[in-house]
Amino acid sequence: MSQDQATLDAVTIDDSGDFSFPEDYQHDAGTGLNEATLDYISDIKKEDDWIRDFRKKALKIFNDKPMPTHWASKDLENIKFQDIRYYLSQGQKPTRSWDEVPDDVKQTFERLGIPEKERKFLAGVEAQFDSEAAYSNVKEELEKQGVIFVNSTEGLREHPEIFRKWFGKVIPTGDNKFSALNSAVFSGGSFIYVPPGVKVAHPLQAYFRINAENFGQFERTLIIVDEGAEVTYMEGCTAPKFETATLHSAVVELVAMKDAKIQYITVQNWSNNVFNLVTKRGLAHENAEIRWIDCNIGSRLTMKYPGVIMKGRKARGEVISIALANDGQHQDTGAKMIHAADETTSNVVSKSISVGKGRSTYRGQVHIPKHLKGCKNNTECDALLINTNSRTDTYPAITVRGNKHATQHEASVSQVSEDQIFYMQQRGLSEAEAMSLSVNGFINDLAREFPMEYSVELKRLIDLEMEGSVG
Repeated sequence: MSQDQATLDAVTIDDSGDFSFPEDYQHDAGTGLNEATLDYISDIKKEDDWIRDFRKKALKIFNDKPMPTHWASKDLENIKFQDIRYYLSQGQKPTRSWDEVPDDVKQTFERLGIPEKERKFLAGVEAQFDSEAAYSNVKEELEKQGVIFVNSTEGLREHPEIFRKWFGKVIPTGDNKFSALNSAVFSGGSFIYVPPGVKVAHPLQAYFRINAENFGQFERTLIIVDEGAEVTYMEGCTAPKFETATLHSAVVELVAMKDAKIQYITVQNWSNNVFNLVTKRGLAHENAEIRWIDCNIGSRLTMKYPGVIMKGRKARGEVISIALANDGQHQDTGAKMIHAADETTSNVVSKSISVGKGRSTYRGQVHIPKHLKGCKNNTECDALLINTNSRTDTYPAITVRGNKHATQHEASVSQVSEDQIFYMQQRGLSEAEAMSLSVNGFINDLAREFPMEYSVELKRLIDLEMEGSVG
């Protein structure tokens, strides 16, 4: 038997991404969170002293900040921070050649279709396995135009003049307890810089994979798009199911300079043992546009509220989100829109589905101060309940001062009709197929916002969730 075949035989296979490879790590920080953990990470990465100091200051802030006493905070008590492994890697530096990726890592991402997507429609790919990127590549023609697409470790080391200027500026270390945790132990993530006037025609993609048990993944992504430039970035996330809790706590900072456009698309399919606690925020300068398109399926608890600070006149911010909560899951998601200049526009469209005993929550914030004029906001929150045991909550906080602005808010809650399901079953569909058709119809207008490959994947994930929700 070949070594490759033996490795494949050791894999637990599941279409939802629930498979893992035997662990073989060259670098393992062990369990526990203290200054020695941070020194281990900095030593492995050969970081400058200012980064080491940044990490240690962040650790102090994390330790000093109490756990949130709102949101879905009760479940956070189940996170045992001293039982988590904060850094795991196989010692690999990201290779530019797919053939040079370690076999087990390569097989993971090939099962997830990464190289195929790269060949077909992507301008660049990064694939992160636990704490570090295993593969990173950008099309040659983009490199010639000055586009930078590397992992954050390379960004810090090779492009400090750009990276350091914005690092931690959009999301300060002390923004919340989990942004402080990420600042202390961050590893991996993407660094992208698009020069003035360059419009990246095809998406850049990163894929984040958790393979190990009792592990925490803390990628840090920074995207800077210069004047008049445009980029679309997509990320996918999966993890196998373990009996113990897994923690994912990322920080994503976006900077759109004058007339720039950033579209950031996420499709996550975490297993239901993952605590997904993410801070995402963009800074939009004059006439710039930042769009977050966010799909949350899976995880035990997700707390994620992508935001846009509209700093420049006529800046635009948008969040389009889909969340599906099944048994034992809580999707606590929403958006934050901070208007900080005249004639700025924000749009929030949120759709959530609650299945079984799942719970979905929309938590939003819109802030328009008194001294501004000509600002606009639209907020829509629609929820679908699959049965009587599921739950949905909506907490929109819209603060508008002054009388020179336009805002509107709409919310609805509906339940799948038994008559509708019965009608579809009479025409040959199973109950799961009928449920899936109803859910896909509910989100259909938002699913069109995803690229074709991602909207197809989204429908497939919903089909899988519905299969396990009936019977």
